[in-house]
Amino acid sequence: MELTAVFVAAALVLAGTVKGAVGLGLPPIAMGFMVIVMPPVEAAALLVIPAFFTNAWQMLRGPHLRPLLRRVWPLLLCAFAGTLVGADWLTEENARVGTIILGFVLAAYAASGLVSIQVVIGRSQQGWLGALAGGLTGLVTAATGVSSMPMVPYMQAIGLEKDALIQAMGLSFTVSSVALAINLASVEALTWSLGPAVVGALAAVTLGLWLGQIIRRRLNPASFRIWFLVTLLALGLYLALRSLFA
Repeated sequence: MELTAVFVAAALVLAGTVKGAVGLGLPPIAMGFMVIVMPPVEAAALLVIPAFFTNAWQMLRGPHLRPLLRRVWPLLLCAFAGTLVGADWLTEENARVGTIILGFVLAAYAASGLVSIQVVIGRSQQGWLGALAGGLTGLVTAATGVSSMPMVPYMQAIGLEKDALIQAMGLSFTVSSVALAINLASVEALTWSLGPAVVGALAAVTLGLWLGQIIRRRLNPASFRIWFLVTLLALGLYLALRSLFA
C-alpha cells in the first residue's frame, strides 16, 4: 500500500510537471501511470478534482473566454453530453476494456502530436465537426477518464492562436472534468471519504506544476514536448497491449 501511494504521488508530480512545462498532459500522464496500480475508476476519482482546478485556472487565465464560448460551444455541449452517456463505463467490471481503450487513446494522442501534418478546418465546417469531435471526446472521457482525443487535434485545426488555444483547451478540459465528476459521483466512486487523498493529489499536482514552470524557463519547450509525446506513446502501447493479451 505504501509503495502504491508513493508510485501514485510520483505519477501525479510527473503529470503536473508536464502540464506546467507544456500546458497539457495532466490526465493522460497521470491516468496512464496510475492504472498500472489501481482500477481506472479509482484513478479517475483521485484525479478529477485536481484536474478541474488546474484546468479552470488555465481556462480563466486570458482574455479569450467569451469569444471561445461563442466559437466552440457545440464541442463543449456535446462533450458534456457524451461523457454523461457512459456514466458507468469506468467501473471496475469494465476496467480491462477501459485500460485497453486508454492505452490506444494515449498512443493516438501522442502520435497526433508527433506527426507534423497540418489539418485546417474552415469556419463553415466548425459547427458540425465541433459537435462530432465533442461527442467523441465525451465518449472517450467516459471510458478512460482522459478528455484529450479528439478534442486537442480539433482545437489545433481551427486556427486558434497560441494563447487562445491554451485557454480553449483549459475550457474544454474543465467542462469534461465536471461531466466526469458527475459520472463518478453517480456510481459512488467520488465520495467525501476521498477528501484527504484528493487533497494529497492536489498538493502533488501543484508541486509538479511549480517544477514544470521552472523547466519551461530553463529548457526548450519544443524539445521537452517531443520527449513527453514519445514517452506517452510508449506508455499507451504498453497499457493497451498488456491489457489486451493479459
